[in-house]
Amino acid sequence: MPDRPRLTPPVADIRRTVRVSLKAAARDGELVLVGLSGGGDSLALAAATAFEAPRIGVRAGAVIIDHQLQEGSAEVAERAAAQARELGLDPVMVVRVEVRDDGQGPEASARLARYEALEATRQQLGAVALLLGHTLDDQAETVLLGLARGSGGKSLHGMAPVAGPLLRPLLGIRRTATHQACADMGLEPWQDPHNHDPKYTRVRVRERVLPMLEEELGPGISEALARTATTLREDAETLDELALEWAREIIDENEDGRISLDVGGLVTQPPALRQRICRIVAEQGFGVSLSRRHTMAVAALATEWHGQGPVDLPGIRVERERGRILFGAAEAHEPNGDDATTADTATAGTRGTRIVTRAGGATQIIDEPTPHGEDETR
Repeated sequence: MPDRPRLTPPVADIRRTVRVSLKAAARDGELVLVGLSGGGDSLALAAATAFEAPRIGVRAGAVIIDHQLQEGSAEVAERAAAQARELGLDPVMVVRVEVRDDGQGPEASARLARYEALEATRQQLGAVALLLGHTLDDQAETVLLGLARGSGGKSLHGMAPVAGPLLRPLLGIRRTATHQACADMGLEPWQDPHNHDPKYTRVRVRERVLPMLEEELGPGISEALARTATTLREDAETLDELALEWAREIIDENEDGRISLDVGGLVTQPPALRQRICRIVAEQGFGVSLSRRHTMAVAALATEWHGQGPVDLPGIRVERERGRILFGAAEAHEPNGDDATTADTATAGTRGTRIVTRAGGATQIIDEPTPHGEDETR
């Protein structure tokens, strides 16, 4: 890297947005980490962080995750670590993980292993924040994938610029700018061959779908998708706060320990709040994230009541008794044989849901896993 790299517009823009993120997240003497792959986005982020952090009294290091999925991955990781040290980042750690495919597919499994390792390292080193190099282009791809799959509001509002200790300062920066910044600073990023492999849906979106949309609809598609994500996130955060306020009013605990919702209180809510209240109960009471189809089935116990049986969700059984909807822990299982019939099959993009009616009238909703090779989020 040259001793005095040119301060070009891309370099200046990235430094500016990193400076804003660091000032909001860290105080004098605290440590932040950059998640570094060696690619152009994270390398530009690492260089900007190394430049800005000491100027506001913040310590900055880097963590490199070696997924061990590609030949030569150890050498790639060590090269990225050497670049981080040359930039002045300290400490610099290489963490090797073993990716176990538990049925989600290799991309999703690798992502889970990566985030777990990043968080464990952050805690181990006592860092207050972890900076990730996702760009505006990544955000646009995420929103478009969510739209195509019918994945609901959470996918459509994309990645948050701040999510707990995770910071994404570059969500307003184009990928072309990060790569140009690396060139301007004399940095040579690693070119991940997976980023050009068309077997991955995200690569096809990046290299075929978005360029086609730009050609047919005009420039600015990626920016428009990113703006949409921001708008939807702001709306969703407001609705989430309202739902939490109402949930406190209508949620109670039954004598047998089950979480109880007042049917009348739930029915009077508009659908957007009703769905969120059901989701809040599942997430905070049982640590389970529900899909829209799940929450609609639960809400139907209040809004479309005709004496139907309980609803079995992943790890939860929900049923209606005496004007209350009761959520209790249950063993999730796959129905089979004579006690189950498939009532409906629905798919949304590459993800499907089966609704199965069991003996006794209970309804079980089973989300089908995403096919291998599909990367839903970054």
